[in-house]
Amino acid sequence: MVYGTLLNSIASLNALGDAMDAAPYKGAPRAPVLYIKPRNTLAANGDAVAVPPSTDALQVGASLALVVGRTACRVRESDALSYLAGYAVVVDFSVPHQSFYRPSVRFKALDGSCVVGPCVVSADRIPDPDGLPITVRVDGAQVQSATTGGMVRTAARLLADVTEFMTLFPGDILLLGVPDGAPLARPGQSVIVEIEGVGRLESTLVEEQA
Repeated sequence: MVYGTLLNSIASLNALGDAMDAAPYKGAPRAPVLYIKPRNTLAANGDAVAVPPSTDALQVGASLALVVGRTACRVRESDALSYLAGYAVVVDFSVPHQSFYRPSVRFKALDGSCVVGPCVVSADRIPDPDGLPITVRVDGAQVQSATTGGMVRTAARLLADVTEFMTLFPGDILLLGVPDGAPLARPGQSVIVEIEGVGRLESTLVEEQA
């Protein structure tokens, strides 16, 4: 299972401003806000990503993947990272949208929109998963420079909070979250996402065929 995490970027959360206090929730989330990337969304490094005719661009959601190595249930933050087999790069392409609570499946569950890989880097090779530089390039031009830091919940805190209410199993992937300011890419453009020490993903966007 691949679980995405919404609203984990402090900057993205702050950018919502008063909207966070509006109905129906009337306040910031008290627990991690997750969504599932079903099997039809999974793709590999180098695969083409189809842009549906309902939109002219996809948001490039670069994220660090926490790959679970052993069953995790109610783990403590202090040893949460010991439950990981390693880390990977994930690009979660999605249709741009304004809904930040429970986004519609048509925005997040596009076929082949969750690109994972190209490998899993052993957890012992990444001593600090919360300070890794992230670079996004579209057609060779750098369009985003961020880090895995600046999150509401660090990798260990996220694992602890998620396993407080659900169990993660070996092979499951939990996305740390997308940094604020995710760029857009259009059909015909190539996208490269790199997380220092973890890996580099390449994808090309194409128009979805009927």
